Amino acid sequence: MHRTYSLRNSRAPTASQINSPAPPPSSTKQNRFFGKGSLSNTLRRQTAGSFGPELSKKLAQLVKMEKNVMRAIESSSYERKAVAKQLSLWGAENDDDVSDITDKLGVLIYEIGELDDQFIDRYDQYRITLKGIRDIEGSVQPSRDRKLKITDQIAYLKYKDPQSPKIVVLEQELVRAEAESLVAEAQLSNITREKLKAAFNYHFDSTREHSEKLALIAGYGKALLELLDDSPVTPGETRPAYDGYESSKQIIIDAENALASWTLEGAAVRPTLSIRHVEGEYDDEDVEGLNEDTDNLHLTEEEWQKEQQVQNA
Repeated sequence: MHRTYSLRNSRAPTASQINSPAPPPSSTKQNRFFGKGSLSNTLRRQTAGSFGPELSKKLAQLVKMEKNVMRAIESSSYERKAVAKQLSLWGAENDDDVSDITDKLGVLIYEIGELDDQFIDRYDQYRITLKGIRDIEGSVQPSRDRKLKITDQIAYLKYKDPQSPKIVVLEQELVRAEAESLVAEAQLSNITREKLKAAFNYHFDSTREHSEKLALIAGYGKALLELLDDSPVTPGETRPAYDGYESSKQIIIDAENALASWTLEGAAVRPTLSIRHVEGEYDDEDVEGLNEDTDNLHLTEEEWQKEQQVQNA
């Protein structure tokens, strides 16, 4: 957010930027020439997954497609900031109230562009984590290929020369290859689950932060609009003098504080799950029934029959 509360002055770092250092800049921000619609973007989309080990091709394609998504967001961020500046420039030549409100609106819109930039950096953590799965998939492919190759060689020899002494040697190699493959496959299974969970935690945490901060900005933007007198005036009538400078500045201050103090733990939107029963947990009725059944274990047969008669009555 702008410490000067205006797009017509220089920017200063925010409290959240000082207290919570951002992640490393995304690799998509190296050159704007390679943005949306560029030759590199088209080639990356068309050739993604065409090279490399067969096992990792689909995930490699996903990773490259996500890079295109990030470049599109970067392009949107750049254009949004330009729009914010142009809004402020246009408003400067209007009446005092329009000039002040458009400048403050430009501050909020520019901040949306800044949030897009921060979102890209956090989103890249998700993409990089997926690349870890892709890499382990690529490392597992050779063990699969070796096992398949030995299996084919054994089948060929058994067909051509069933008495060949090489069959025994190849079968021993196949045992070792299967053991190596077993270890590699287990590692792939473990790492896939670990990194998939971590990757989409990055994804959804960054999406949640981005969305809630956008909602905050939208709320403060509408508060600014309330300061704008849109009642019609008749020709020759003078509109009352604008006195909302301090109010508009305070709205920007409040917006800055709200964005700087936002945390994931304090997120306003919480998912509502329809799943009622969790293994190991009971509803109140289940607990009461369980307690009654447990108490009945201590009754004699005669006492238990009397208890049943009372309940049936």
